[in-house]
Amino acid sequence: MSDSAPGTSGSTSESGIPESGTPESPSPGGALRGRWHEALLAARGGPGPDPGPYADALLARWAEPQRRYHTTAHLTQVLDHVDTLAGHASDPALVRLAVWFHDAVYRPDRSENEERSAALAERALPEAGVPEAATAEVARLVRLTVTHDPADGDTNGEVLCDADLAILAAAPQEYAAYAAQVREEYGFVPDGAFREGRSAVLRHLLELPKLFRTPHGAAEWEPRARQNLTTELALLTR
Repeated sequence: MSDSAPGTSGSTSESGIPESGTPESPSPGGALRGRWHEALLAARGGPGPDPGPYADALLARWAEPQRRYHTTAHLTQVLDHVDTLAGHASDPALVRLAVWFHDAVYRPDRSENEERSAALAERALPEAGVPEAATAEVARLVRLTVTHDPADGDTNGEVLCDADLAILAAAPQEYAAYAAQVREEYGFVPDGAFREGRSAVLRHLLELPKLFRTPHGAAEWEPRARQNLTTELALLTR
């Protein structure tokens, strides 16, 4: 994968994926590698290179030290939420691949993370044996996480965006931990500037007519998410 994925060794392909395999990762990495394997095989529908090195390179990215919220725990949670919503998607395997790539490139001090993550998918997936049309759909979905605003009828986009935002509907203690992790990721931003910027994000979310687009998300997650957002905003502006 591009940008020389951390934690890889040996010769690498143009996309930065090691050409030789790497040892099986321990749990939870082993479980995540299995989920990657299933999604990749479903998406490519035929033979291709060993999925293992691709999983390892992606997992190395998700374990980078600058991450506090956008970690393998977040990756696992979003995949779990996709499992809950999968019946709404037109192609759940492609949505799951988009989950793997949606924060694969993540630097909190940069604004082009989603674009760089999508470009990474466009390089790595064809090499991994995924057809052109499927690769294009994964990249489109990754870019959609800039706005989390899928068009009506975009069921793949609705599932990905709802799964990514499902943390907003977490129980209060879990939501507070999420908010604290986001603050840690932006530790380089002074308190006043962070409060102002984060408050603007929360107000924008609360002004949306709906946060979740799938039937499950709208019914099960919307009310609690709005309560959590309102509570965090009040704490930031008191």
